[in-house]
Amino acid sequence: MRVPRPPVGASSRRSRGRRAASVLPLLLLLGTAPARAADGPGWSAAPEPGAAGGAPRPAFYLAGAPGAVLEDRLTLTNPSDLPRTFALRGADEPGGAGHAGGAGAWISFGGAGAVTVPPRTRAAVPFTVTVPPAALPGDRRAAVLAAEAGREEAVRVHLRVGGPTLAALTVEDVAVRGRGARTEVAYTLVNRGNVPLAPRVSVRAEGLFGPLPGRPERALPVQVPPGGRLRLAEPWPGAPRLGAAGVTLTATAPGAAAATATASARFAPGGPAVGAGFLLALGGAAAAAPVLVRRRRARRGTPVPAAGPEPAPEPAGARA
Repeated sequence: MRVPRPPVGASSRRSRGRRAASVLPLLLLLGTAPARAADGPGWSAAPEPGAAGGAPRPAFYLAGAPGAVLEDRLTLTNPSDLPRTFALRGADEPGGAGHAGGAGAWISFGGAGAVTVPPRTRAAVPFTVTVPPAALPGDRRAAVLAAEAGREEAVRVHLRVGGPTLAALTVEDVAVRGRGARTEVAYTLVNRGNVPLAPRVSVRAEGLFGPLPGRPERALPVQVPPGGRLRLAEPWPGAPRLGAAGVTLTATAPGAAAATATASARFAPGGPAVGAGFLLALGGAAAAAPVLVRRRRARRGTPVPAAGPEPAPEPAGARA
């Protein structure tokens, strides 16, 4: 997956060893810009603009090898006529945690959890992203959060950890559930690599007398992050009403080998019944049928022939 590039003119941030950044913000007066109402939101958080003409950046873009310490700055703008104190922290962006723990824990403001910005002032607050030495290569997403007076803003952090990438996808826990036109094939996709995957899936089905309608390959509207697990289901309107069937679900993703898993089910008019319980139920119903017929005849007064030994077969040539 390609990581978005910073806008033209945006300054790149380089690793500067393990030196922690100073938590003292760079303060700039906003001049004669009109102040907003003191009780309104009146503040904003964004990446520090690039050096070339002060071009704004929509997000932070950082890259480094395992063990690197990367630096950048968050700009807090307070155009109001009162000082504001901001709580600052790193967090995992929803859907972008990736590996266990997420990259949000790698973000630090040097131990200072709060910064006060005077009225009509813009402050550039430095922070660091420390990539663990054992971090796997691949893309990460995180966020820098600024909170003040019950309001919180998140600024995205796109991080690429250098090294070889691995795309690996597996399918687990395939099962058939539902009934009739609502039958579906449930399954779990697991990303066992270090890059996000955009999967495609298909369903092939076989009945007692040959192939059954399945599901053609289609792209899923989801992305599986590294280490992620997604429980999904594919509709199967072509499932049989009665009998047995087996399904094979195949998942593919760019750069990854195809993954398959199978499941089997037996179908009754009330829905799919998996395993031997369905056959035992049919056998019990067949055994009980003669008893029910005899009871109904007895209630109606219909003579019920007595059970007796079957006549012995006549030997060949006994008839005249």
